[in-house]
Amino acid sequence: MTPERQPGLDDAALEARIAALQSAIELWARQRDMWSDCGFQSFAERVGAEPGAWACVTVLHFEGPFYTMFNGTWDDGSQTSFDELVESLGFEYELNDHVSVHFYPLDPELRAAFGSYFHWRWVCSLIEPDCADVYEELYAHFARRPDDLHRIGWREFEILLFRIFQNQGFSAELGPGSGDGGVDIKLLQRDPLGDIMTYVQAKHYAGHRKIGLGPVQALYGLTRADEVQHGVMVTTSDYLPGARTFAARDNVQLALRTSDDVAQWCRTATAGIVEDKSTLISKAHLERVLGQIGSNRDPRILHAHTGYGITANAFALVLKETRHAALLMALPRSQISGDGQMGWERPITDGAALANLTGDMVWRARRSSERGAVSYWDGHSLYHMWDGQAANFNHAD
Repeated sequence: MTPERQPGLDDAALEARIAALQSAIELWARQRDMWSDCGFQSFAERVGAEPGAWACVTVLHFEGPFYTMFNGTWDDGSQTSFDELVESLGFEYELNDHVSVHFYPLDPELRAAFGSYFHWRWVCSLIEPDCADVYEELYAHFARRPDDLHRIGWREFEILLFRIFQNQGFSAELGPGSGDGGVDIKLLQRDPLGDIMTYVQAKHYAGHRKIGLGPVQALYGLTRADEVQHGVMVTTSDYLPGARTFAARDNVQLALRTSDDVAQWCRTATAGIVEDKSTLISKAHLERVLGQIGSNRDPRILHAHTGYGITANAFALVLKETRHAALLMALPRSQISGDGQMGWERPITDGAALANLTGDMVWRARRSSERGAVSYWDGHSLYHMWDGQAANFNHAD
C-alpha cells in the first residue's frame, strides 16, 4: 500500500530536499576536483521502472574519480568524508551497478513521504490511453485518493475517464483533446434493441469553481442536436443548484458526476483486477500459442542479455501487449552446447514452458517502439525480439 503523505512535506518541500542533497554532493566533489563525467538523474530516468518499497530520491551516475572511489581498492579518506556528508544530510546510499549510486532517506517519516511522492509520479506516467489494463495502480491510486484528481492535467483526466469507461465494458472513443466540439469521450453500448450512444464532457476544474447552468444546457443541446441518447458531465469540482435542477428534469437524459463518482468507478475497476497476472491467460490459450510458435523465430519470443561481469540470457514470451505496456512470461532455456560455464542456449517453447504460467513467472513491462524496432523494459532487463539463433552465455567472465 502506498504510504500517506506526511503533513508539511508537500511536493515542493520534497523537491527542495533532493536539490539540497544534489547541490551539497556536487560542491563536495568540485572542491576535490572529482566532478567530471558524472551527474544526477531521477530513478525513473535512470532505471525506467516503478519505484520500489524504498524510494530512491536520486541517482548519481559517474565515471572518472567517483568510479575509482567507489570501486577501487585504495581509499585516501574521500569515501569516509562522502559517507559523513550524506549521513549529515539525512540520507544513505547504495552502490547499484559500479557506475551509479542510489540515495535513500534515513528518517522513516521522510521515507514515507518520498514513497508517496514517487508513487504519485509513477501513477502519472501510467496515464496513457492503453496502459491501465496492465498497471492496476492507475485505478487503485485514485480510488484511495480522489483529491489527487486535482493534481493531474485536464488531458490526463480525460484519458483516465476513457480508461475507466472501457473497464466498464463500453466501446469508447477518446477525443483529440482540442477542437472536439465539446465531446471529450464517446461511449457506445451495444444493445439488441438498438445501440446507445453517450457523450461525455470532462471538466477539470478547481474545487471552488462550481459548474453552473450554462455548460450543462450546452451539453444537453449537443446531445439533442446529434440525436444522442445520453450525456454525462464529469467534474473534479461540483455543480450549482440550477445545474442540478435542470439535469434532474424528467425529459433531460443527462447525468452529473463528480470526483466521488470517479473514485467509486476506480474502486470497482480495482476490484475487478487480478493481481496474479498469470490467471488472465488460460492454459489452453498458452498451449495454442506455443503450438503456433514451435521452435521457429517468432516476434512474440523475446531475448535479453543479463548479469554483471558475466554473460547470461533471459527469454520471455509476450502474452499480452498494448502500445505502451505488455505482460511477459519467462521461458525456460535449453543448453545446446558447452560445459555449464560457457556455451550456447535456446528458449524452450514446447510443453515444458507451460510450467511457467505462474504468478512469479508472469510480469509486466513497458513497451517502446522506435523506427519500427520494439523493445520491452521491466526495470531489470531490456528485451528485444529473439533472432532465432542460439545465444551465447559465459558465467566465468
